[in-house]
Amino acid sequence: PSGSAAACAAVALAVGAGVARRSSRAAAGRERPAQRRVAVSMQARGGELSLDGLKKEIEDLVKSQNCGPILIRLSWHDAGVFSNGALKGGCPNAAMRFTDGGEGAFGANAGLPTLALKLLDPITQKYCPDFISNADLWALAANVAIKVMGGPDIPTRFGRTDAKSSAESVESQVGRLPDGDKGVDHLREIFVPKGFDDKAIVALSGAHTVGQCHVDFSGFDGPWTANKFTFDNTYFKNMLTKQYTAETTAKGCPQNREADGTIMLISDLALLEDPGFKVHVERYAAEQDAFFADFKEAWVKLQENGCSGLRTTL
Repeated sequence: PSGSAAACAAVALAVGAGVARRSSRAAAGRERPAQRRVAVSMQARGGELSLDGLKKEIEDLVKSQNCGPILIRLSWHDAGVFSNGALKGGCPNAAMRFTDGGEGAFGANAGLPTLALKLLDPITQKYCPDFISNADLWALAANVAIKVMGGPDIPTRFGRTDAKSSAESVESQVGRLPDGDKGVDHLREIFVPKGFDDKAIVALSGAHTVGQCHVDFSGFDGPWTANKFTFDNTYFKNMLTKQYTAETTAKGCPQNREADGTIMLISDLALLEDPGFKVHVERYAAEQDAFFADFKEAWVKLQENGCSGLRTTL
């Protein structure tokens, strides 16, 4: 009897092991199609994909095309629609990909769905959406661009979900994105509902240290600094030391220009009109490290507003 019991036990173990193997194969089989699609997609796009490889491709793009400023603007306008005041909602979801309406058609976003996304397209085609969402890519591209241009090293967290159509846009840019021809009260009306205090408003304004206004897109015209591809504290130094003359652009927009061709918008010089803002302008002009630290904190908050469950890895 003991031999029979042992034999039965052996058979049972063998049968159980066979069932377990079949169950394991079946479970693996259920997982394989999705994994296979990603693997095939990666293979078709040039082999194994990695975050380091993606960052390197963005760095190369920024250096070869001098497109850092527009990548910063892309991320800023994607995330900057968030509000938790009278207006609610909004988040970085890459809704500008759709130009039939919504954020892709906002006047404030002119040039972004065409120029910025065209520049990013080879990278987008290779990495999105299997490896990284479009919204995460836009955030990462801005942060890589800031570092390439000499700015702070800004961490990027991942997990933003892409909009599936323009219907997932916010209702309007009004009350959500700032206007360059307005002053102190307007800046607070826009930024306080996003969770920003005076220090953060000034720090975020410091992104104007790179790039320029294009009259065909914004109506304003000119760069804020002479070295528009260098991320430093020159914007604040210029504001305190240069003399600007009021003018009207070819599109009828009021702004201020210095003799060397650099500009300041009304919303820029407003930072000198209010003591709550000016103290930070003076500090950032004197201490670039302080500007970088405060910008980094405010910028990460801007990029993550309206998001939940973000993670440090892809």
